[in-house]
Amino acid sequence: MASIFSKIVKGEIPCYKIAETENCFAFLDINPLAKGHTLVIPKKETDNLFDLDDSTYSELCLLAKKIAIAIKKNIPCKKVGVAVVGLEVPHAHIHLIPINGIFDIDFSKPKLKLKEEELKEIALKISSSIF
Repeated sequence: MASIFSKIVKGEIPCYKIAETENCFAFLDINPLAKGHTLVIPKKETDNLFDLDDSTYSELCLLAKKIAIAIKKNIPCKKVGVAVVGLEVPHAHIHLIPINGIFDIDFSKPKLKLKEEELKEIALKISSSIF
């Protein structure tokens, strides 16, 4: 059965797309820890990040870097935190989260509830600053 992320890549589930390469896809987390919280995934469904082939892994990390720089330009924060947890969805993914302190990246915290218009605006700001 395809993961929810595979369905997003195929366009079966809508998302707030940030960027796409040949092998990778990035979109806003709809249950974010902070405004601008972005997920960067390989298009190929792979459960463990470290099971990716070197080429895809490199492409994923380079895309994450570009997006993190764009997030920092557009979302007020001290840093963009990076987390790879991999337990919530069986599809490798990197979390990019704007943070101002170490506890801002605590996944047990309540998630933000953002309106569609705000998510669209955030996605547009970040995506237009990438390349």
